[in-house]
Amino acid sequence: MNSNERPAVSPETRWLRVAGNRIVDEAGATVTLRGVGVGGWLNMENFITGYPATESLQRAAMRAAMGDDAYGAFFRRFTGCFFDDRDAGYLASLGVNCIRLPVNHRLLTGGAEHQAVYLKEFDFSALDLAARACERHGIYLVLDLHTFPGGQNGDWHSDNPTHYAALWDNPTLLDEGVALWEGLAAHFAGNPWVAGYNLINEPAHFDGTVVAAYYERLAAAVRAVDPRHILFLDGNTYGTDFSAFGSLAQRLDNVVFAAHDYALPGIAADGVYPGSTRGEWFDKSVVEASFLRRTAFMRETGTPIWIGEFGPIYTGNPAVDEMRYRLLRDQLDIYAAHGAGWSLWTYKDLGMQGLLTAASDSPYVQRIAPVLEKKKRLGVDSWGGSQEYLRPVLQPLEDLVAKEFPESPGARPYPWGAKQRIGRLVRNILLAELMVPEFGECFRGVDSAEAEVLASSFDFDACDRNTQLAEVVRAYTGAAA
Repeated sequence: MNSNERPAVSPETRWLRVAGNRIVDEAGATVTLRGVGVGGWLNMENFITGYPATESLQRAAMRAAMGDDAYGAFFRRFTGCFFDDRDAGYLASLGVNCIRLPVNHRLLTGGAEHQAVYLKEFDFSALDLAARACERHGIYLVLDLHTFPGGQNGDWHSDNPTHYAALWDNPTLLDEGVALWEGLAAHFAGNPWVAGYNLINEPAHFDGTVVAAYYERLAAAVRAVDPRHILFLDGNTYGTDFSAFGSLAQRLDNVVFAAHDYALPGIAADGVYPGSTRGEWFDKSVVEASFLRRTAFMRETGTPIWIGEFGPIYTGNPAVDEMRYRLLRDQLDIYAAHGAGWSLWTYKDLGMQGLLTAASDSPYVQRIAPVLEKKKRLGVDSWGGSQEYLRPVLQPLEDLVAKEFPESPGARPYPWGAKQRIGRLVRNILLAELMVPEFGECFRGVDSAEAEVLASSFDFDACDRNTQLAEVVRAYTGAAA
């Protein structure tokens, strides 16, 4: 903890606000938000809990196989045990003072589609559970609406089964997004342990001015019912591009612009650090240069720097993982040098990034083991999946596109080239969707009692701890050993 930072002591002092390039409490003390994202809980992701494709497809397959009673029992237990007081206490012991909490919009509307604009009775029960646990342990909460009706980007983590972000072209869907935030802001308006609202996770549209205009609309709706909380605004193109946001910093107050800062050597299957990954050299100076590019807008506008997501993928190979821990430490060194807050991705999963991991011999992991093996072989998960097995299928497609469309490396807002785009369409959508029924069949015949046992695999006491990652976190939050 820096000398000008101190714990908040009274309900009034706990409130956070933006003061120039700092986040401060009401006494004016700097509060640097350092923490983790609790992904995979209130917004599920395939690599975190092991299903193929998207959360909605997973839920439908499980309900069809288990029946309503067992399905309900599973998710009541899962929601109750994935993150509770013990998890918040553990994170507090590591010095974490902030949790970024991704939320699927369907959780609030009971799964209803295209009705959010009309619904006023949202379900906040799970969010309230998180808020109470965080408050008990002195942890701030950033609420992150991780999915929007129609999809704010074309990826699995926005529970979007397509590669098309329909939100931006549909006025009704845009209205529904506003209604969701009106409900969230009205519910949490008086809670000082909510640091603020992360309005859109990783928006992606080829015209960033559309995203900026929608941010203004969302901000106005939130401010009408809650004028006090900080607004966290991700950059366009998955939190990396702020080029169209210039005037927002002047038109909106109490705002933090949030960048996502995944470094390629930490997420590429063939990543080397320091060294060459996919023909590009990476060392600490290169990683810092990337950070400086992604956060230039914050320095230009004199606003706080907060990295809403970052973090390597761990493989189980000690040599590879040691490189990735070195990359993580270098990134945290860089953030500290530039006064940046951060939120590491992610808290709990099946062993790729989490501080806690569902044990390999747990009932849930054992039940879905055949699906996990096939997912890995086919590389159907975008995050951590490998193209090696499918190379004989993908290579001809890549060659064809390169030959016939040499000037089209990748359609925006997916800007990383044709190879990545083909992989998304073939592996992460086509093959992943074909696997969904197999995942559902893993739960055929499960009754309510067994469903609760399966979900309990994600309970704090049932999980394994990544002690090496925990020590890195502890070292950079300043927590005492």
